[in-house]
Amino acid sequence: MVDSLRPVLFLTLFVSLFISISAQTCRTHVFPSNNQVSTDFTSCSDLPHLNSFIHWKYDSATRRVNIAYRHTNIDSSRWIAWAINPTRTGMEGCQALVAYQKDGRMTVYTSPIPTYSTTLAQGNLSFPVPDLTATFQDREMTIFATIQLPTNTTTAVVNQVWQEGPLRNGNPSAHDFAPANKQSMSTLDFLSGQQSSSGGVDSRTKRRNVHGVLNAVAWGILMPVGAIAARYLRVFNSMDPAWFYIHIATQTSAYIIGVAGWATGLKLGSESSGIQHNAHRNIGIALFILGTLQVFALLLRPKPDHKYRSYWNIYHRLTGCIVIVLSIINIFKGFDILEPEKKWKNVFIGVLIGLAVIVVLLEAFTWYIVLKRKKSEKSHHGANGHAGGNGNPYGA
Repeated sequence: MVDSLRPVLFLTLFVSLFISISAQTCRTHVFPSNNQVSTDFTSCSDLPHLNSFIHWKYDSATRRVNIAYRHTNIDSSRWIAWAINPTRTGMEGCQALVAYQKDGRMTVYTSPIPTYSTTLAQGNLSFPVPDLTATFQDREMTIFATIQLPTNTTTAVVNQVWQEGPLRNGNPSAHDFAPANKQSMSTLDFLSGQQSSSGGVDSRTKRRNVHGVLNAVAWGILMPVGAIAARYLRVFNSMDPAWFYIHIATQTSAYIIGVAGWATGLKLGSESSGIQHNAHRNIGIALFILGTLQVFALLLRPKPDHKYRSYWNIYHRLTGCIVIVLSIINIFKGFDILEPEKKWKNVFIGVLIGLAVIVVLLEAFTWYIVLKRKKSEKSHHGANGHAGGNGNPYGA
């Protein structure tokens, strides 16, 4: 019995040992002894995102802190950064330490980040950094520094931000916007060692979320609802001309909200010169142009009996279909950029499926009404009259 269980016991022991070794924490790390900086750190913390760790030794008398910021499982084609934000949470206003490998040698420097459109250019910070160096070994990049804590606070609690991104032409370029990148911030107490989430989101993330919500509601929901109203309500005699005013009210609201969302996108783009989402931006510009043309086309709408009315109808419907298709495509591109919780994308997909089911049901019912009405009509005029009279779902 014992012999038969022996392989299982050995396997269990091996797996447990492997897991304990693989689950690296800051407390299990041993710094190489050949560093040219002090590694006599008394505290450390496992940062919750981006395979990162922070080690430090704090001198409360001088308010100086020796730190080592480690980023594991990274290659030489990427940069890392650790920063203190003396005034707020988030990236804007950060005082950063940046490091990457270039031509086989480590480059490390300080970089103030006044706006989100930073290129991580070298510059002096708002507090002294007497010592600064960096190493890269075994897919682990580390920044060592001595920092004089900012004088605008008497506590040892700081807002910290850490980040990593790709190199382009040997220089840092924009980082990803995956959830881990957007959440890589917290408060850290150098004295007690406590670390906590900074809570909430920074102002730029809020504006990105507002941009996404406005455009999803305007272009992805109100626009299709307005088109559905125009397409299917007109078949009911009792809804003429109410369907037209419902269509106008819905589409006008969608356009106004959509323009607000478009404007927030322009603002975000102006603050992010190093970040390019060309397809999303270009489709957004196209939607604004087409939506504006639809508004002006309403002002030039010919009367029902005008000889050019049929051409106007074709233009109006075709442009409307293009707007709806492009809107849905661009909203999903926005989801890929923002990378919100999966439930929000699922909610939008659910709304689209609901609208599609409504369209199918209304389309079948509309043609039932049309065929029934045509069968009962005897006069040629009644069969080819206005939309409210003959039930033609395409109207005049």
